[in-house]
Amino acid sequence: MEVSSQQETTSLVKTLHDNISSVLIGKPDVVQLAIVTLLAEGHVLIEDAPGVGKTSLAKAIAKSLDCNYTRVQFTPDMLPSDILGSNVFLPSLGEFEFRKGPIFSNVLLADEINRTPPRTQSALLEAMNEGQVSVEGQTITLSPPFFVLATQNPYEFEGTYPLPENQLDRFMMCIDIGYPDRSIEREVLIQHRNGEPVETLQSVLSLKQLREMQQAVRNVRVDDSLTDYILEIVDVTRNHPELTLGVSTRGAITFSHAVQGKAFTEGRDYVIPDDIKQLAVPVLAHRVITRSLVRESQRNRATEIIRQILQQIPVPA
Repeated sequence: MEVSSQQETTSLVKTLHDNISSVLIGKPDVVQLAIVTLLAEGHVLIEDAPGVGKTSLAKAIAKSLDCNYTRVQFTPDMLPSDILGSNVFLPSLGEFEFRKGPIFSNVLLADEINRTPPRTQSALLEAMNEGQVSVEGQTITLSPPFFVLATQNPYEFEGTYPLPENQLDRFMMCIDIGYPDRSIEREVLIQHRNGEPVETLQSVLSLKQLREMQQAVRNVRVDDSLTDYILEIVDVTRNHPELTLGVSTRGAITFSHAVQGKAFTEGRDYVIPDDIKQLAVPVLAHRVITRSLVRESQRNRATEIIRQILQQIPVPA
């Protein structure tokens, strides 16, 4: 079935949302942000405590799409070849054969990405930014779609390697899931009595449909006044007295793509100011650096500053 009408597209997005939400119960906003990133061809970084549903979210997305899914547990001794793959010599043939690594999948869960050294972290950069990898002088294109969902624990720093700014900039959004309300958590406990709910999920979207929707997102209209609104927000971050690093040009482009995805998921072919305001924190907060010397408070203060900026800048009519 092809994506042929706005009504059908809206129905497909809702079906995808409901399918994922049946596993990640009580977190509709998190699910929507993940879907927006997926449709806008971005990647997601989830900063949260262990056991709140990060892996379940990634599995639910992969199962809903009927695509290749790989989970990689990052460790301090992991090498780039463990991610990308390597050439293996075949004595019987007298030649080398390239064995693909886990990065050659449609959905990649990079679990605890900050536990591996920068050299291995950087192995993801080219793939996330350009959809290709380079191994021993050979460039190999990844099959689209390619969606990275990375996780890290923001409460534990011993034995970790913080992601550098250039790698954080590759993630379209940085979000947290958070603990569920008690009533929701009770429902989760009941749901898990008979096993993992994610294992029973059925695919609701083909890769062909997903690619068509991703192409449609690019055609969502962004009015010139809203482009200027985005640029004004970005410019203020670069001149804010409490920020030592503002949003990059790549960040501004990513922000524009994200709001197109947000409009698309809500059945519109045009962006409105609320799309920009609602996505400003998850898209921009991890791209700026505050003057705070306390590492744990960096993200919280960045979030406050972005919200203050939104209040200061007039919204286009």
